[in-house]
Amino acid sequence: KIMAGKVKWVTDIEKSVLINNFEKRGWIQVAENEDWNFYWMSVQTIRNVFSVETGYRLSDDQIVNHFPNHYELTRKDLMVKNIKRYRKELEKEGSPLAEKDENGKYIYLDFVPVTFMLPADYNLFVEEFRKNPSSTWIMKPCGKAQGKGIFLINKLSQIKKWSRDSKTSSFVSQSSKEAYVISLYINNPLLIGGKKFDLRLYVLVSTYRPLRCYMYKLGFCRFCTVKYTPSTSELDNMFVHLTNVAIQKHGDDYNHIHGGKWTVSNLRLYLESTRGKEVTNKLFDEIHWIIVQSLKAVAPVMNNDKHCFECYGYDIIIDDKLKPWLIEVNASPSLTSSTANDRILKYNLINDTLNIAVPNGEIPDCKWNKSPPKEVLGNYEVLYDEEMAQSDGPDRDLRSRPGQSTGVKGNRARDSGKPVLTTWK
Repeated sequence: KIMAGKVKWVTDIEKSVLINNFEKRGWIQVAENEDWNFYWMSVQTIRNVFSVETGYRLSDDQIVNHFPNHYELTRKDLMVKNIKRYRKELEKEGSPLAEKDENGKYIYLDFVPVTFMLPADYNLFVEEFRKNPSSTWIMKPCGKAQGKGIFLINKLSQIKKWSRDSKTSSFVSQSSKEAYVISLYINNPLLIGGKKFDLRLYVLVSTYRPLRCYMYKLGFCRFCTVKYTPSTSELDNMFVHLTNVAIQKHGDDYNHIHGGKWTVSNLRLYLESTRGKEVTNKLFDEIHWIIVQSLKAVAPVMNNDKHCFECYGYDIIIDDKLKPWLIEVNASPSLTSSTANDRILKYNLINDTLNIAVPNGEIPDCKWNKSPPKEVLGNYEVLYDEEMAQSDGPDRDLRSRPGQSTGVKGNRARDSGKPVLTTWK
């Protein structure tokens, strides 16, 4: 009796993939039963379930696929706010993780582009913009997905046009005006075939306290359909700058067979052949580091309800120096299939996620310790287990920093070439 019920399905394809997956386990057919224990819910539905007004109470055999306040990580403004707070707290504690270089930049925690909230941080943004007036910035509405409402700017006058009182040189405060984030645009992305791309990676969190998360091995790259150019004349061309499939599928050059996608394993092979294996391994270790640190940043504020698990869609961009940047985290990564390979990947993603959330297809029990045996992980691998990491001492996080080890304060010892034990393995 493990079901998905009273769900606002995003598409019929997503519904069919989940239903097929439930039926494969011999669970009661989703469409024919109202007494459901396993809920595959939208982010809107989850708020109602945990709302004080509704008075719902979940029993021990009921499990849902979002944490109540997942938006602390998945809203663009709150993610940045929590990461900034995390850095400050580590600084106060004197943690070596919060070490800065001679220019005041974080050595280990510089993985989110410089970002401000608008309208609240407008004056701070102007101050930063004037330090480098030739820079390009990207504006995104805080609560939207699929590339909606995003645009690029390289002049302050463009922001005036968006929302500003020119007489007082201050933002017009309108309660109806949607909050935006504005981030320094990564204008030197790594290009393959002259085209920009980003990574969509799947991360499953079974509990935040203690933090236990899993990395899915079968992520993919999303490519733009038009070759990248930093030219200011192309700032309005979203086919050049935004990798979202929801945007790229409308382009004239969109390929419906491969969907403009590469598997992560293909990207690894490409980078190993062009940049070398050691550099490639370091890049992916740094990506894993970013994911773990972002989850640690929100863990203290996350409502760690025992009935919850969550599969996040991480969007990572790699620049031409092979430095990865965290762009955003999605609470409801699309399960829609745009290609045949997509359908296989997402079917397996759901299958493996459910095997961890509900091992052996048994009736859920939210009181179990949520640490499944290795044989049920499928294409997931343990990314970070806080209980295990704590047993190795408080300095393990820094010692496991990819390609780096602690030397004299203020210096980073060069990687000796030996494999580095990583906290999340």
